[in-house]
Amino acid sequence: MSQTEQVVLLSDDGYPIGTADKVAVHTHDTALHLAFSCHVMNEAGEVLVTRRALSKLTWPGVWTNSFCGHPGPGESMEDAIARRAERELGITISRLEVVLPDFRYRAVDASGIVENEVCPVYRAYTTDAVAPAADEVSEFEWVEPQSLRNAAAAAPFAFSPWLVWQLDELSAQPAPADSPTTPEDTQ
Repeated sequence: MSQTEQVVLLSDDGYPIGTADKVAVHTHDTALHLAFSCHVMNEAGEVLVTRRALSKLTWPGVWTNSFCGHPGPGESMEDAIARRAERELGITISRLEVVLPDFRYRAVDASGIVENEVCPVYRAYTTDAVAPAADEVSEFEWVEPQSLRNAAAAAPFAFSPWLVWQLDELSAQPAPADSPTTPEDTQ
């Protein structure tokens, strides 16, 4: 089994066109590739935010959504999300649903590294205690969704750009039917 993580490269219109090593893709000229973001909720209606480890290549030390990742070649999005939830946070997830199926972004880190992703956004739930991997997450907090939106609006520099953009898009959506929160509290 290969030790290098592979990502799926995409054409500009979002079709798979090949694969590449993850570390080789994330450069100053990053090719468009497939990724995902996941926002994990608890039964109290709080969302899990994580602070990226200081050793991360891009946006070290900034706060972001619960976790992100890349499906491998031939791997379903659901399997990739479950794999990363376990790897990054030591949790299992349930009630996975796509909330922003067409999210796409390009952002340049202060170091010049580019993120260039077609990145559907998911919401999931957990009842597990979070046990983050130190090479992925330096801190985490469960927060009220409105408090997160307020903080990201007040200090966007403290958060990953994709989280800020996702929160903007998510705030326009109604609450999920089974959510314990009101539409105003939906993240």
